[in-house]
Amino acid sequence: MDNKTIQTLRGMALFCFLLLSLSGCATTPKFYVDIDSISSPDADLKKKYILIPAMKDVKNTDLQFIEFTKYIDNALISRGFIKANKAEDANIAIFLVYGIGNPQEHTYSYALPMWGQTGVSSSTTFGNINTFGNIGTYSGTTTYNPTYGITGYIPATGSYITYFRFLELDAIDHDEFKKSQRMNQLWKTTVTSTGSSGDLRFIFPIMVAAAKEYLGSNTGKRIQVILTTEDQRVVEIKNLNEKR
Repeated sequence: MDNKTIQTLRGMALFCFLLLSLSGCATTPKFYVDIDSISSPDADLKKKYILIPAMKDVKNTDLQFIEFTKYIDNALISRGFIKANKAEDANIAIFLVYGIGNPQEHTYSYALPMWGQTGVSSSTTFGNINTFGNIGTYSGTTTYNPTYGITGYIPATGSYITYFRFLELDAIDHDEFKKSQRMNQLWKTTVTSTGSSGDLRFIFPIMVAAAKEYLGSNTGKRIQVILTTEDQRVVEIKNLNEKR
């Protein structure tokens, strides 16, 4: 393999690497989940719950609600909560809201490198001298070894789509509600995430896994949890759901 071929292959490899870098390719995507949880001082005194849909036209018999509540149940039970068999047995009522926003397109600009010959690294000359009497002639060929690199940049644009995903758990004192019809809030946990997946069924258990340890607590501020589909917290939420 001559030097020119080697240089060309190296150039192609570098060019491919640059393209991959620009595309931000990753084998295991990360999910960034924001959690904001607030609670009253009496929140820990109430642990026996019922889960109620708080979205218009969504009933507790809807298949998606049933699927999502299994993930929520797994997370709550791991936090010491107890699911009541009947509404009258519960001392807290937890209202569940979830959804996904419309796709948002984002555009960006970048410079795409151009690969080509940048110069000459060396040269080699081969030739012959012919003599005839007192006269000599020379004929030869010079071979130049080029160098390769980035010769310029081409303006380019790209775009990507993101979705806003959310779920909210709002817990009220069910004992107080049964007595006075007043809805005294015990705690509220809001979970949000923005990313490329518009599949709420896919992202929902990831969001629940990120928020699990903060349910019913007071985070003091909005915090962010970063995880992947291979994270043990996600695996546990999914596996528990499959066993139920």
